[in-house]
Amino acid sequence: MDNDRILTSDIHQEDGDIETSLRPKVLRDYVGQSTIKDSLSIYIRAALERRDALDHILLYGPPGLGKTTLACIVAAEMGQNVRITSGPAIDRPGDLASILTNLNAGDVLFIDEIHRLSRAVEEVLYPAMEDGALDIMIGKGPTARSLRLDLPKFTLIGATTRAGQLSAPLRDRFGMMFRLQMYTPEELARILHRSAGIIGTPFDEEGIAEIAKRSRGTPRIANRMLKRVRDYAQVRADGCITRTVAHEGLDMLDVDELGLDQVDRNVLLTMMDKFAGGPVGLDTLAASTGEDAITIEDVYEPYLLQLGFIKRTPRGRMATQLAYLHLKRTPPAHMNQEIMLEQMRMIDENT
Repeated sequence: MDNDRILTSDIHQEDGDIETSLRPKVLRDYVGQSTIKDSLSIYIRAALERRDALDHILLYGPPGLGKTTLACIVAAEMGQNVRITSGPAIDRPGDLASILTNLNAGDVLFIDEIHRLSRAVEEVLYPAMEDGALDIMIGKGPTARSLRLDLPKFTLIGATTRAGQLSAPLRDRFGMMFRLQMYTPEELARILHRSAGIIGTPFDEEGIAEIAKRSRGTPRIANRMLKRVRDYAQVRADGCITRTVAHEGLDMLDVDELGLDQVDRNVLLTMMDKFAGGPVGLDTLAASTGEDAITIEDVYEPYLLQLGFIKRTPRGRMATQLAYLHLKRTPPAHMNQEIMLEQMRMIDENT
């Protein structure tokens, strides 16, 4: 079901070609992540002046924020080629050895979902990152011997949505680690300005702002919704994305003003209507909504937590008063009592 959600930050099949065409090619065109951009611009300039390869980089954060784009930009700014692969695609140490031995000096190797590399593959990567060498075992048994091949100096850029699952030895070998932050509506509006210009869609400022406001802080979702609203404007309006057109197009997609869709609302309403707002255990919530527990925890819950619509407690998940207000529901009496007790506690602490 999640594969059909417009609000999922994972890549859709439809995203492939157009997402590539919308990606900025140089650092100055990359919107947002200003701290990371400033740091990278300094490190890239220093490496170029030394005529040296850039140190290894780890990018982590939620999907859809531009980790692959940033890796391609780093390679372009360094004037080098980029080789793109992913952790699940590298099954055996031999696969990684083949990739490494085909790199040229200064090339960038980008490994997406690097936390999913197997332990055997990781062990091949350690000396390659640290010493620029590849250790190969020749033969088996008593006659086996180790052969060390020197590799050209390269830059590894790893990307992960789960930095905590990265093994400590691998994480420690990255010289630079950057966490990508969610985007503000203003930053997303700048991205949508550029994207609308590339795909040739007329718009006004309010129309772009309406899409940005509902994009959950994620450029991939923003660009996907831009395409859907463009189609709506083409068929139901004069082709221009105005605030009214954007509002109607996104309402048709069942995306509300805060970027919640029917699945998000179903999770919240289940907690409110069936469990009096909670607390409710994750497995119970999954069984009641017909969703997988891991999907709720990894896909739906992070944004609801970010909005302050649910909270985690030792006894389970609870819907907050903000969620009740957003869905125009009356909070249960016990919730109002808890809020009053919390306010009284804060007053006592301040007096």
